[in-house]
Amino acid sequence: MPTTPLRKDAARNWERIVRVARELVDGGTPVQLNDVARRAGLGVGTVYRHFPTAEALVEAVAAPGLEELVAAAEHAARDPDPWRAFDVFLRRVVEVQVTDAAVPGVASSPTDALPRTTELKLSLWTVGGAVLDRVRAAGLVRADLTADDLTPLVCGVAHAVGLAGGAREQRVATAHRYLDLLLGGLRAPVPAA
Repeated sequence: MPTTPLRKDAARNWERIVRVARELVDGGTPVQLNDVARRAGLGVGTVYRHFPTAEALVEAVAAPGLEELVAAAEHAARDPDPWRAFDVFLRRVVEVQVTDAAVPGVASSPTDALPRTTELKLSLWTVGGAVLDRVRAAGLVRADLTADDLTPLVCGVAHAVGLAGGAREQRVATAHRYLDLLLGGLRAPVPAA
């Protein structure tokens, strides 16, 4: 939702626009503002007043998923067990990536249309990085693992799940299985006795 309160009719229009865009994103259809206006039964000017670009609209669609990931990172940062925190956080990341079609593209985009998107991505990167730093400092993952390594690896899991396809529950189960394999490879070797 926008940061400033909207009149009731404007709020309803905003929600209708985002709902139509969500349907398009979930269906794999590119978001075009004129198409959204037609499908929402609104004037094109109304859509453009709320969202000046399609990128801004897609970012609004992705915002709840990004907010969920930031909350998961913050929860993980408070978990006293570094490995569990790392594991649970990465599971949530891949779950959101394989169930919310808007998040991967927005999260990986080098530029943002909305300040809120930039804020969420920075929070996610900062807190998620702290979760990684803590598990690495505890000696539970490879010492050479960096956030710059981990991000594409986790995105690779989500991409592989996308290629495998299936219903939502099947995609989540596959994501967990692939993540288990990845985490097994990231774990620090047990020192020889």
